[in-house]
Order: sequence, then structure tokens, then C-alpha cells
Amino acid sequence: MKSKTEHGQDAAELRRSAEARLRAMPGHGDEPASEADTHRLLHELEVHQIELEMQNEELEASRNEMEELLEKYTDLYDFAPIGYFSLDAHGSILEANLTGCALLHMTRSELIGQSLPQFIISESRPDFLAFLEQVFAQQSGQSCEATLVNAAGSAFWASFHGTSAFYTDAPHDWCRLAVSDITAQRREEEVQRQLNTMSIENLALQREIVQRKAAEDDLKKSEMQTAELLDQSLHLQAQLRSLSRSVLTVQEEERKRISRELHDEITQALVTINVHLESLTKEAVINPKDLQKSIVQTQKQVEQSVDIAHRFARKLRPPVLDDLGLIPALEATLKRFMKDTGIRVALNAFAGVEKLDIEKRTTFYRVAQEALANVARHAHASRVDVTIKKLPQAIHMTIKDNGRSFKADKILHSKKEIPLGLLGMRERMEMVGGSLSIDSTPADGTTIHALIPNKPNPGDTPTHEN
Repeated sequence: MKSKTEHGQDAAELRRSAEARLRAMPGHGDEPASEADTHRLLHELEVHQIELEMQNEELEASRNEMEELLEKYTDLYDFAPIGYFSLDAHGSILEANLTGCALLHMTRSELIGQSLPQFIISESRPDFLAFLEQVFAQQSGQSCEATLVNAAGSAFWASFHGTSAFYTDAPHDWCRLAVSDITAQRREEEVQRQLNTMSIENLALQREIVQRKAAEDDLKKSEMQTAELLDQSLHLQAQLRSLSRSVLTVQEEERKRISRELHDEITQALVTINVHLESLTKEAVINPKDLQKSIVQTQKQVEQSVDIAHRFARKLRPPVLDDLGLIPALEATLKRFMKDTGIRVALNAFAGVEKLDIEKRTTFYRVAQEALANVARHAHASRVDVTIKKLPQAIHMTIKDNGRSFKADKILHSKKEIPLGLLGMRERMEMVGGSLSIDSTPADGTTIHALIPNKPNPGDTPTHEN
């Protein structure tokens, strides 16, 4: 708005401009001087008319400018990308742009006076009414989201942004409301949510696949181990059956041999003794002088019979093992071995081995006995060393010869029948919780390792050699 001073200046300027235009008009100033008063009045009227024409030109220019601005405002308002509504406190629509009308599928004339909450579904209506209350409470920058159903019956998600608007000359309170269709955004969010859910489920599925794969691999390994254990069990059963058959066969052969030797040697010796006793009875009457000689021969026959009985007893189980211990029993066995085979032998043992129970000492003895028998049968050796030493948690016996070697690992792990002697040694060691292994090389001969676990205890370590 212009001030009074500015208006006065404009009027003076307007008058000066009008007078200047009047003087420039043709024929002005040619009237006689006697008619000065008439001309003065006419001059005033003409100046006033020119002033009115100039004011009219300015008003017309202002009107054109206002119409242009109004057209721009109308375009901006009606064709904005979002809907604009003016609502009263009850939610009735006072004004709406064309975009808002298009959202609700109604003309402007149909929409004015309608209640906007009636277009909102019942589930979202309480939230929208609370939103309006906050807007009219002059809490600026309020927003909410709700689902609307337009006049065509189509539902869409909308975002609302509202601000209150108060004018002193307005008949009632009202607010401005901006409405945007966010259905596409909501669908994108829903699609993204589903994608995220699917991604999470996919990760869970991948983890489950990995777990199931691992479980499947473990199951396969377990099945393979079970199959291997089954094979080993069947192999051991076959070995046990073979061992049982072999043991029975050996027992039967041993019984036949013992029976034959008893019949051939002891029975013959006893028959001879009996014959000599009968002759003694006769000679005592017929020839008393030869009685002493016959008695001496009979005593020799008795001593031979006693030696034969002792030899059988030693073969079955040497009494010295029970009476004196493992070391004396091994010494006696090695002496007989060296006498029978001519192979030099040596024994190196510590006295603490005698603290083992009789079952473990017997196991060591039988392993050494069987090893020496194998050396005599197969090794072609010239020396055998038997060593018994104490380890921190076990007792270790080795039988080493310098004879021919053989493929020990191949024989011990063969799925075919293992030689009865080796199988018997291994079974004996396992029965007392021990283990048996064999090292055999062409350069060093064969060494049998027999290991029995034992708690550490102090003991002397004397050396015995034969």
C-alpha cells in the first residue's frame, strides 16, 4: 500500500504529465486572451480527463498483471502433484484442488461440503481424527497415513500433512491439508519387506542345507565307520573262529603227541622197570651177587622216567615260573633254547617285573616262548636278545634276532588267516590290556615289541645274560 506522501507526489506528477500532454495537443494556446476564464476551466477539465485516462491505463495494467498472477497461482494450485484440501474443524471440505478431486474421483462442486473422514476406512478413521485434532490444536507439521476409498470404490494408501490456518475475518477455524497417494511406495515397501523376509528365509534355508549336508556327511562317515567296524568285527570273528579251530587242532595234536610220547617213552620205561623188578625177585634167589647191579640199572630207569615226566611238565608249564618268577623261568628257557639250537642268547631284565601279577608275567613268558620257537623254525639267526625294561607307564619286552626278515605289517593286518603263533601272541597281549607290534627289516632282522601298561613303581634293574 502507498503512503499519502507517495500519493501526493503521484498526483502532482500526474497533473504535470496531463498538462504537458494538453500543451502538446494540436490547437492548444491559439485562443484569444479575452476568453481566459473559459479556457482556464476547459483546461482544467481536459487535464482532469487526461488524469483519468492515465489512471485507467495503470489500473488496466495492474488488472492484467493480477489476472496473469492468478492464472499462475491457479495452475500451481490445481495442477500440483499432490492434493490440497481446506477443512473445517469437523473435517468438511471447504476447498480442493483438481489433483485432490482426481484422488477421490469427484468434481470440485461434488466434493465441496463432503466430509473427508467418510472416505477413510473405519480401521484408519480414529487415527485420522486424532491427527485433525492435533492440527487444529496449532501443533504444526503433523502427519499421518491412512487408507482411503474413492468414489469409484478403489482403495489407496494416502499420506496426510496438515497445518492450521486462522484469519480474524474467517467465519470458522480451518486448516490446510496436503494429500499424497503412497500406494506405489507402500507396495514397494511391502515388496522390499517380502524380499527381506525371503532373504532371511533363504539364509536360514542355506544354513539348514549346510547343516543337513554336514549331518549327511557325518551320517555317511558314520555308515562308513560302521561298515568298517562291521568288516573288522567279521574279520575278528573269522580270526577267532580260525583261532578256535587252530587251538582245538593244536590241542588235539598236542594230546596225540603227549599220548604217543607217554606211550613210547614213559610206558616203555615203566614196563622195563617192572621187568627188572621181576628179574630182581628171581635173581635174589638164584644169584644174590648180581642183585646190586640190577638194582642200579633199575634206579637209572626210574631216573629217566622222572626226567621224561619233568620235560613234559616244563613244556606244559614250567614250575619255576610259579615258584621263582619270570626271570628265572626265562633264564631256564633260554639255556635250553641255546643248548637245543646253538643260537647265542642274552637276557636283560629289571627285577621290578616280578611285581606284576602272575597273569601278566605268564603272558610275557608265553610271548617269549613263541617268539623263540619262531626264531628256531624260520629266522636262521645266530643271536637273540631278550630285553625287559620299565617305561613311565608300562613295561616293555623286546625279542630281537639277527635273522631273516618278513613283511610283518602285511601279515598282521591281512584279512586272510594270520599265522597261529603271531595271532596267539597278539591275543594274549590284548587279554591283559597290552599290545604287540613287530619290526622286521633285512638289515636289522626282526624285533617283537610286547607292551603291558603298568603304574610306575620303584624297582631295581639288574641285568641277566646267558
